[in-house]
Amino acid sequence: MALLTASSVGDLRAVVPDFERSLRAANKSAKTVEVYGDAARGLIRFLLERGMPTEAGNLRREHIEAYLEDQVARWKPATANQRYRSLTQLFKYLAEEGEVRDSPMAKMKPPKVAEVPVPVLPEHDLKRLLASATGKGFQERRDTAMMRLLIDTGMRADEVVGLRVTDLDRDLQVAIVLGKGGRPRACPYGNKTAAALDRYLRVRGQHHGADEPWLWLGKRGRLSDSGLRQMVHRRAVEAGLGHIHPHQLRHSFALTSGSARAATRVTSCGWLVGGPDRCSSATRLQPRMNEPGMHIGVWRSATGSDRHATSQTSVSSLHGIARR
Repeated sequence: MALLTASSVGDLRAVVPDFERSLRAANKSAKTVEVYGDAARGLIRFLLERGMPTEAGNLRREHIEAYLEDQVARWKPATANQRYRSLTQLFKYLAEEGEVRDSPMAKMKPPKVAEVPVPVLPEHDLKRLLASATGKGFQERRDTAMMRLLIDTGMRADEVVGLRVTDLDRDLQVAIVLGKGGRPRACPYGNKTAAALDRYLRVRGQHHGADEPWLWLGKRGRLSDSGLRQMVHRRAVEAGLGHIHPHQLRHSFALTSGSARAATRVTSCGWLVGGPDRCSSATRLQPRMNEPGMHIGVWRSATGSDRHATSQTSVSSLHGIARR
């Protein structure tokens, strides 16, 4: 840790902790604080290794560009792009605090990221994935409920693990999640998912952590984001599907809505899955509606879902639920 400490005023090593506190004060999510802080510390390590200045006022555009060039060479373009966007927030903070007159990134452009479609699961793979968790034990019922909820609602992994028991309205079959920017969102789910949740909640009541507020429990208490990812990977391997991550299930939701208006719902489902740009999401996903196994009704036939029933719920009424 000595590498990343400094007492001089204006040194990034001293400023980054203040930056992170400002993010928490602005009610940014723990994940956002972590990502921004990691990018800042990565920059500091790069500057120290190459003998470049770490004082905020002495940093120039070429220093930041050298770091981003290094990131592009070592990581995927999307990772380098994320580092760029994190650092823009750091230097915006430094400018507001008077540590720099102007941001050295003021006229910089982010690393280009090619649009890469996320692999989604066709009908037969969805069936195999769910079948891998067949059983009446605690883990089987929990895993079945989690996977159904992921595919039936399009939730993000961190939104799923962040659910509390009280976030479920079991009568209306709606889960309330806190999405990006701290915005609440109502996620409706079908009868089959509701039944899976009921079965899980019954065995959850016998768990030693039943009094915990968190919906999903593991051996030692609350199930973590890492625990969810490991579960999906384990079930996929058991099903003979290889590696699968939760984000693929989120995309399966967008492409396999089970509604006769599936194609148009790709455009309108942005408010359901918390997508910031509905039109760009539609542009990215629409061409894949014609891929093998991605036909309308895939999710309904693969899982017995009747999400078409909840899809009739009006957008305005679901927004009303989320504001409760």
